[in-house]
Formats: sequence, C-alpha cells, structure tokens
Amino acid sequence: VQLVESEGGLVQSGGSLRLSCAGSGFPFSNYFSTYYGSWVRQAPGKGLEWVSTIYTDGTTTNYVDSVKGRFTIYRDNAKNTLYLQMNSLKSEDTALYYCAIRQDIVDWASSFNYKYWGQGTQVTVSS
Repeated sequence: VQLVESEGGLVQSGGSLRLSCAGSGFPFSNYFSTYYGSWVRQAPGKGLEWVSTIYTDGTTTNYVDSVKGRFTIYRDNAKNTLYLQMNSLKSEDTALYYCAIRQDIVDWASSFNYKYWGQGTQVTVSS
C-alpha cells in the first residue's frame, strides 16, 4: 500500500490550500474504505500533532481545536483519496503535513502508530 500526497505550498495568511492523499495497492477485501484516515502535522522543531480524522463512514469527523471551523477533512473512496481543505490559514499552520490511515479507533490526539503514512508535504503560511 502506498499513500502519495499532493504538493503543499506557500500561501499567504488568510489563504486556502487543499491537500490530497491518494492510496494505491490495497489488497482485495482490505480496501481504502475500511481505513480511518487522518492528517497529522509537524511544525518546525516540534513533535507530531494530530489535525483531523475521518471515519470509514465518510461522515464522522474529528478536528483538533485549533483548526475547527477552518479545515475540512473528506474522502472519496471511489478514488481511494483523502483530502484536507484548509481555509483561513494562519502562520501557526506552517508544518509538514502527513496523511495516515489505520483500521482501528484510538485516541486520535495521542496515537501515531498508523499502519500507512504518506510521504509528507510542506505547507508554509506567510504572515
């Protein structure tokens, strides 16, 4: 299984950016749709921070408080793709963003032992 993230980029404060994460190589009966999908970020000099998770039902979502109302996670199971729409970006959103998937429910904010990870994509927000 491979997760490939779209390019991030440099955006001005207040701007928007959409990240995507395309999965491939899923074995039969273990489809992308059976995985919970998350976005995790790492700011310069800091540890991993969970950002958001979408459940296998495609409807249930969770967000870290700092991005609620600004970020939206969604998925397209037909395309094996996870998305993160980021609006009203702030300088504190600058980080390396990773997508990650797993098949169990955990404490999203503190568990980072995902089964598969994307390669990471840099998002830089200029003030």
